[in-house]
Amino acid sequence: MKRFLYNITGGNPKALLEPCLVSLATGFCQIVPSLLIFAVFDTIYLAYARGQAMHMEKLWGICALLAGWMLVEYAARARAHEKTAMTAYHLSAIGRTELAEHLRKLPLGFFGRRDPATLTTMLLNDYSNVETTVSFYVPQLASAVILPVVVFLIMLLFSPQMALAMFLPLPLCFGIMWLSSGLQKKISGRHVRAREDCAGRLQEYLLGMREIKSHNLSGERFEALREAFARLKRESLRMEIMVVPIVLIAIAALRSGLTLMLLIGTFLLVGGELSLPIFLLFLLLGMRVVEPLSVALVHYAELRYTALSADRIMEIRQEPPLPGTGQAPCGGDIRFDRVSFAYRHTDVLQEVSFLAPAGRVTALVGPSGSGKSTITRLIARFWDVRQGTISLAGHDLATCDPESILARISMVFQDVYLFRDSIGNNIAVGRKNATRREVEEAAKKACCHDFIAALPQGYDTPVGEGGCTLSGGEKQRISIARALLKDAPIILLDEATASLDPENEIYVQRAINALVANKTVLIIAHRLRTIRRADWIVVLDHGRVIEQGTHEQLLAETGLYQHLWTLQGRSAGWSMRPA
Repeated sequence: MKRFLYNITGGNPKALLEPCLVSLATGFCQIVPSLLIFAVFDTIYLAYARGQAMHMEKLWGICALLAGWMLVEYAARARAHEKTAMTAYHLSAIGRTELAEHLRKLPLGFFGRRDPATLTTMLLNDYSNVETTVSFYVPQLASAVILPVVVFLIMLLFSPQMALAMFLPLPLCFGIMWLSSGLQKKISGRHVRAREDCAGRLQEYLLGMREIKSHNLSGERFEALREAFARLKRESLRMEIMVVPIVLIAIAALRSGLTLMLLIGTFLLVGGELSLPIFLLFLLLGMRVVEPLSVALVHYAELRYTALSADRIMEIRQEPPLPGTGQAPCGGDIRFDRVSFAYRHTDVLQEVSFLAPAGRVTALVGPSGSGKSTITRLIARFWDVRQGTISLAGHDLATCDPESILARISMVFQDVYLFRDSIGNNIAVGRKNATRREVEEAAKKACCHDFIAALPQGYDTPVGEGGCTLSGGEKQRISIARALLKDAPIILLDEATASLDPENEIYVQRAINALVANKTVLIIAHRLRTIRRADWIVVLDHGRVIEQGTHEQLLAETGLYQHLWTLQGRSAGWSMRPA
């Protein structure tokens, strides 16, 4: 239970103290009306038994107190609801933000091991489960456990026999729930996995809609999605069929205590060992105890399910971020010294060594899959190397804070992602406090001011998720404007013009020329003509550096670079002809 409370509160279980206390206070408020009703009945019964006149002033006083207590109970319920809801939503909002921030600091290898749909489900559904647990289940469960103990002690003062009869089945009830906890955990785990698989398949279906339409695949023929829904249905039914009866059996065992108390009470009443008012008091208190305990048993089953959500959240939050506390230098030479790297068990780089001088342009070329993009991501420290060192101005990047490294780098990818926000805010991503004038200046240098100004809302024009409302060339130029605004000393360009048409390529090349001025630049390009003026060219093949030099030096050798240059020269005149 300690671990569960720690997990659902994100490591702050003390936050549950006040909601539990106000819920407990509300429970005690609900007992007072039963005691007042007992007082009314006792007054009437005593007057009748003794043949005395009715004490009307006392009765009216109790009735007035009962009416006033309804307001107190309402206030207590309102306060309990407000406090539990505020605590739940506060913890959930902070938890989601902290989890998102933690995910940002994890190496990209972590995301390669995780299905994105799982993380989305965790941020949405799992935290919704936690909200419900914190706002309802835990406070009510705490009240349902403590309140019966107090009521039991009160009952012992009046009739130990009836008190014991009332609570005799309670151990059996808890024993049923405890013995079935393993089964509940197993079934809940299967249901959670089915739900995750269903979310993943649905996301895959939506993202692949273009391929589904182009290949004329109807929804009925998308078997993976259909099977995922069918499996979720089976697991949902299994959970209802196997878990709910266990809870109902436990509730039946609990309610048997009320029946047993009535039988014992009737026997004592007939035998003269118990007065009628005390018998009524036990009935009122018994009902007040059974109902919240029955609710608590239902909530306990829900808690078993929610515990899986809390465990999954804390499992992610305990994933270690990349180490390093030192500040990265503001610029300098980038040196790879015998660097090896692998994605899981697949070797990508092997003994890679080269120098990218400060203030110069270094190009990385080679066949697809040779490790070029991996090199740029290792410089940005999206992962740590398996062997060797990467240094910036002589400082090992593995000892530097990843945040400080990224602050020194601007990256322009081939596949640009724009957030679902305005164009101006997308450009300002690299510098939060940038003014509108600075954003526009960066856009002008990136050759995208004119098309932005022509849009209906200019820089306030919203773009779709991923930038789907803009063309590839427009997104590329906005990405370069981001990098220009950030003004980092190191520029990493990964195939920034590979998929552009000639007109857009001219604009993007102009933007890149403005971006790389006086910077340390690493550029990846398949079109060798775009990097012929690079200061240094590194040729990779199968994860190894096989050639280095200037364009002229590499052409003078009979190596891979010369071979690629010759092939691209031949393909430049290629055209499609009918057979």
